[in-house]
This record gives sequence, structure tokens and C-alpha cells, in this order.
Amino acid sequence: MRRLIATLAACGLMATPVAAEKLASTVSSATVQITSSFDGAVLSLFGSIESSDPNAIATGPYNVVVVVTGPLQDRVTRLKTNSWGIWTNTDQVTFRKFPSFYTVLASGKLDTIAATGVIEAEKLMPIEQAEAASTDQNPFRAYQFGTELVRLMTAEGHFAVKEDAVRFLTATAYVAQVTLPSDVANGPFLAHTYVFKDKQVVAEHSDGFTVRKTGFENFVFAASRQQPLLYGLVCVVLALGTGWLAGVMFRR
Repeated sequence: MRRLIATLAACGLMATPVAAEKLASTVSSATVQITSSFDGAVLSLFGSIESSDPNAIATGPYNVVVVVTGPLQDRVTRLKTNSWGIWTNTDQVTFRKFPSFYTVLASGKLDTIAATGVIEAEKLMPIEQAEAASTDQNPFRAYQFGTELVRLMTAEGHFAVKEDAVRFLTATAYVAQVTLPSDVANGPFLAHTYVFKDKQVVAEHSDGFTVRKTGFENFVFAASRQQPLLYGLVCVVLALGTGWLAGVMFRR
């Protein structure tokens, strides 16, 4: 009996697929600091595909898809209807833990890089993220309102799908750039990289970076949430100072 169990276990180990590739990746900056003059930022993403066997060489051809996700937030998409010349909100759908930033960077057309089932399973497209975050049980409403939310986020520069943004420097080394808008949300970001071969994921890796306010802007932001009394006093002092300065200038 013991021999039979050992034999079955050995067969199971032999049947388990072993990853042929591994990925080493990094982000050009671990922290993006927002100051009063911040007008956006561009980060570079680097990576190298290697064989998991130290005695072997990774052989492609490979394709790379990088998904950069910003802090998760709750969003509400509302439908406005014109009734007798008055626009009112007549319907809405709530999206829980929805990305405030979502950019897909690819080395080519997604439908040629990955199988349809893989794209859906990994939720690579923004609309799939919206449908997954929707609290509405009706799939049609989730898709309808999710499509509009993605359209609005794309128009604001917070969502994007760029199918020519990953460039291979060699057969196994790549570089990509992600652009952060000036009104990007503060908090942790995640850059998840997928390596595809024959339309299947053969390696993946995640890298994180943080966007945060610094200086006086950070003090005001933190005080407004952690010390409301101090924040109120600062606002009053700033208002009085601005009013006094304006009065002096106009008297002149």
C-alpha cells in the first residue's frame, strides 16, 4: 500500500507542469511625490525574461502585457434623464473597489497576444474590471453603466489601453512607460506584468510604487482628515492673510 501511494505521488509530481520562464522586473521610481508644481509624471517599467533552469536559455518569441492599477475607490455612475426640460438622476449603479487608475501596456494587439479566455480570466480590459466591481446583479446594467464609467475615466486620462507601449530591447528584455495625470490619486499603485508565449501566460511578476503628497500640500491633506480642528484654524488664518494682503494691494 505504501509503495502504491509513493508511486502515485511520484506520478503526480511528474504530471505537474514546471514553469519554463521567470520574470525579473522593476519600476524606475518607488515613490512619486506630488508638490504644488506637479503636472504629471512618467515612470519607466523594465523587465527581463529568464529561463527557470539556470543551465538553459529562455527562447521566445514572447509578448508582454503590463497592467498598472491605482488605488481602489467606490464609484457611482448615474443616468440623467431630461424630463420637461429638467435634467434629473433617474438611475444609478455603484461600483465597489474600482480602480482610480487603470492602464494596460502591451507589446502588440491583445487579441493576437493572448487567448480570449485568458484575457477574460485575468480581467485585462477596463470594462471587465467595471463588470467585476459592479454591485448590480443584472449583467446588462453592469455592462451598460460600466462602459460609461470606463469612457468617462478614459476621457479624464485615468484609463488607457496602449497596445504598442511595450518595446523589446532584446529578445528577452523590454521597457515600457506609464504616464500619470496631474490629478492622479494618492496611494499605492501596482504594476502587474504578464509574459505570454503561444497566447498563454508563462511568467508574471508584480511591482509596486506609491504616489503621495509632500510638503505643505501633504500637511493640509493629512490635517483635513486627522486633525480637523487644526485644519480649520489653518484655513481661517490663510483666509485672513489673503484678505489682508488683498486690502493692502488695492489701497495702493
